[in-house]
Formats: sequence, structure tokens, C-alpha cells
Amino acid sequence: MYIDLVKIKFLDGYKLEMKFADGKKGVVDFTAYLKKGGVFRRLRDVEYFKQAYIDKELGVLCWPGGLDVAPETLYSEATGKPLPSWMDTEEQHAKKPRHRKAV
Repeated sequence: MYIDLVKIKFLDGYKLEMKFADGKKGVVDFTAYLKKGGVFRRLRDVEYFKQAYIDKELGVLCWPGGLDVAPETLYSEATGKPLPSWMDTEEQHAKKPRHRKAV
């Protein structure tokens, strides 16, 4: 599943209404992203958050400085549809066995 993001609308707080290429719409609350830290720490500045834009060539939600969120992730959050099977979520990654090199 490759679903491009085609339109965003800012709502209150850290919420964005999103429209995707297949016509589906939904709202994503980015409050959970603020808690992730790392590169997402920048989103805590609401003025920075409001600089979100869509890279029209890729259909991806972006912010200045190279921060972006995959449209498949946003589609899942906005519509309640599961992530595509090819996406490696943090939970799936944590369940994979880790192999150690022999010394």
C-alpha cells in the first residue's frame, strides 16, 4: 500500500486533518509524537509544528530541517487501517530474534 498524502488542515493543538490520494480523510493527533523525543522533540514548538507541509513529489508530511513522517503511518493513524505488512514497526522489531556473532 502506497498512499500519498494530498492535503492537510491544521486543527487545535497538535492535530492535523489529513486527506489521502484514495479520498480517505482522518485526524492525527501528534501529541504522542511529542513524547518520543529525538528528532520529534522539535514538534513541541507549536510554531515549528505549524510549518508542516506536504512534499508534493513524494506525498509525505514534512517539516523544515528534514523531519518527516511516512504517509503509510499517518494513513493508519488517521483511518484506523493496519500498517502495511512490509513496514517494520517498533513492536515487530523488538520481537525479532537478535543474532550474535561468534567470537
